[in-house]
Amino acid sequence: MAHHKGLLVDYGGVLTTDVFASFDAFCAREGLPAGTVKELFRTDPTARQLLAGLEEGTLGDAEFEARFAALLGPRIAAEGLIERLMGEAGDDAAMLGFVRAARRAGIRTGLVSNSWGLGRYDRALLVELFDGVVISGEVGVRKPSPQIYTLGAEAVGLDPQECVYVDDLAGNLKPARAMGMTTLHHRDAAATIGALRPLLGLAP
Repeated sequence: MAHHKGLLVDYGGVLTTDVFASFDAFCAREGLPAGTVKELFRTDPTARQLLAGLEEGTLGDAEFEARFAALLGPRIAAEGLIERLMGEAGDDAAMLGFVRAARRAGIRTGLVSNSWGLGRYDRALLVELFDGVVISGEVGVRKPSPQIYTLGAEAVGLDPQECVYVDDLAGNLKPARAMGMTTLHHRDAAATIGALRPLLGLAP
């Protein structure tokens, strides 16, 4: 089997711990029912519109925070809301280590991320990990728009068919698969790394 030359990964929930667990920790701290944040993004048209604006870079952090806090209820402060929502999603050391090792082994590595404001990335880390970086708020297009996956492949100088794409949201995998990428639904580092090694021709 021909091995893939490129590895494209999502950021939040793949290179970090579970974003939805962070949302639930936020709910517990702020006295909201578990699942409140996830359900708003899943079902509430206004919340979905706010998220799209934040990820596409058309809505500033402060405006998103003010408007999303209002949806969450009168007791929820807007100040620092993004950090409070995302604060429990820390680095996944195993995944970061694997991307580093893959790049050292000659795999072309790329980031394809829907951003929550542009200040949340450790830019020095991105330079260390990736040959190409595509961040939704910088390019004005977000997953699952097919265009962002095309940009991801271009950023690492490969055809989509030569790339494996990893995301924790199954809905973000479909467009990548449709253009010929091999896709992996990330649930935990051990399973993802175990599946990636043979796809990329890396020794166990």
